[in-house]
Amino acid sequence: MEHRSPADPHLDRVVEHRSPGGPHLDRAVEQWLSWDRNVLTRSQVEGFLSDKKWEELHSRLCSRMSFGTAGLRGPMGAGFNRVNDLTVIQTTQVRETGFVLLPAQVLFRRLQQRSGGWFRYERTAGERLQQQQAGSPGGRRAPEPRRSCPSLLRLRPHAPFAVKKLGAAAGVMITASHNPKEDNGYKVYWCNGAQICSPHDKEILRSIEEELQPWSASCWAEEEVQGNPLRTDPLPHINLCYMEELQSLCFHRDLNRASPLKFVHSSFHGVGHVFVQKAFEAFGFVPPLAVPEQKDPDPEFPSLRCPNPEEGVSVLELSLLLAERENAHIVLATDPDADRLAAAERCDGGGWKVFSGNELAALLGWWMFLHWKQAHPDPADLQKLFMISTTVSSKILQALARIEGFHFEETLPGFKWIGNRIHELSKAGNSVIFAFEESIGFLCGGSIPDKDGVSAAAVVAEMATFLQNKSLSLNQQLLHIYHTYGPHLSQTSYVICDDPPTVSRIFHRLRNFHGEDSYPQRCGGVRVANVRDVTTGYDSSRADRTCVLPVSRSGHMITFTLQNGVVATLRTSGTEPKIKYYTEYCAAPGTSEAAALQKELDRITAALLDDFLEPEKNNLIRRCV
Repeated sequence: MEHRSPADPHLDRVVEHRSPGGPHLDRAVEQWLSWDRNVLTRSQVEGFLSDKKWEELHSRLCSRMSFGTAGLRGPMGAGFNRVNDLTVIQTTQVRETGFVLLPAQVLFRRLQQRSGGWFRYERTAGERLQQQQAGSPGGRRAPEPRRSCPSLLRLRPHAPFAVKKLGAAAGVMITASHNPKEDNGYKVYWCNGAQICSPHDKEILRSIEEELQPWSASCWAEEEVQGNPLRTDPLPHINLCYMEELQSLCFHRDLNRASPLKFVHSSFHGVGHVFVQKAFEAFGFVPPLAVPEQKDPDPEFPSLRCPNPEEGVSVLELSLLLAERENAHIVLATDPDADRLAAAERCDGGGWKVFSGNELAALLGWWMFLHWKQAHPDPADLQKLFMISTTVSSKILQALARIEGFHFEETLPGFKWIGNRIHELSKAGNSVIFAFEESIGFLCGGSIPDKDGVSAAAVVAEMATFLQNKSLSLNQQLLHIYHTYGPHLSQTSYVICDDPPTVSRIFHRLRNFHGEDSYPQRCGGVRVANVRDVTTGYDSSRADRTCVLPVSRSGHMITFTLQNGVVATLRTSGTEPKIKYYTEYCAAPGTSEAAALQKELDRITAALLDDFLEPEKNNLIRRCV
């Protein structure tokens, strides 16, 4: 194991500039300069040191990233709480879980029980890491980013699929997903193909802390990878298997071949273009029209203010313009790593209907059950059938399950919880045919224990074609679903808060609203029937006042069920400085007064925001639509 000499001139500079931050910061600076061999991130720390920017150094070096709802995620740059070469090495070389690094960003495998690991490297995010992590304090950029092998350009859904298909012990993927271009992330998939959750996440973090120093100089030797016998590229095989299994979700290939509908697809400057084209071909469709400005990977996202298709019309502008020019009926957009899907449909009277994640889930859940039921006429089979959603998502699947007789379950937010629950249910002989989270993450079928925007895009195209053949639009079918199972009108948004003490103060107030340990009793004048606080484990609807969902102390999440049927949740984001709020009006089947329901939901949502979060008093930034 290599150690730097105390005579290193850079370490002499640490001694020369002893910080007012005390020995903890001095030690952190010394470690960084001893371990980091990326000259650009190293120069960032040296620059902060020379300029005596102690607060900046403390912010970057005296805390670490932790596993949230989407793995490790943070801005790129120098620091132990950012994504960079050194933190990737430290995370990947964990001994306790059996990972070995040869070197950090390219090769990954598990040493116990199995061979054949899977390292998922999304090229766009990788290039962003190399470019952005090293901007100097003055904002300089790397003159030429180091490039990953083009064959490593993959979808996020390929990672969990490959872990299961190859029988790998684990998988790693570096991707920023739909987050701003300055960010990057690190996801770990366990041998079941699902993202890690407790206790694996805590054990990995503990092991990182126990051995922070890179094992050897070989951790940085990228040139060793090309000739390493452990290096393989299973992409051709994995992609072939993926497309073959995707066809199990295709129910009307002949109808698809004759489809009169035109589709537009945007990959949002990410990796989805080629794979969505192939998925459409696998379903018998003519490939969709690609938005040319957004077709190819580009880490700068030059045509988008935000690379998240969940933002709706404001980020779908180029897609809708192309659809108008080409007279296309359906617009589909996948986020940069192609695990999320947004969809819009041309309206008869002009304009476009952009579906929310909850609305698209209602359609996909109905679609998957329709075809499962046709293949399983025996009612006894319903006892082994499940659908799953996160607890902040629409309750529409619960309504389907109640009427149709299958099982429905909720999990904490984050597809890692859904994926691991799917694994548990499958081991018991059950089938999960659909799962979703409201943030446009969908899983159709059981091949991948994670959300998949590529397969969802092909399924939506087939569903639209099937309905068009019956003279129905997607939106008309959505209204039929609401008539049968009850209207489920929802709103989802957020406020931005960059001050953690303010966030803590807001949720402390909610937990002590009428005195100690008392929650709000009304929202918008409507009585609060039940309160569930996942952070503390409290649930007033249960006799023992204990949550069924696991207690999650890593953030705040409180759900209020109102007497009029509205369900409202406030939670902190696991990846961004946001407080998110979710409201849904769940009405009985046959209810037809949609306008009145929507008006009441709008009123309750406004009260939730103004009375519970107090944006003006707390200097919260409202979402810009």
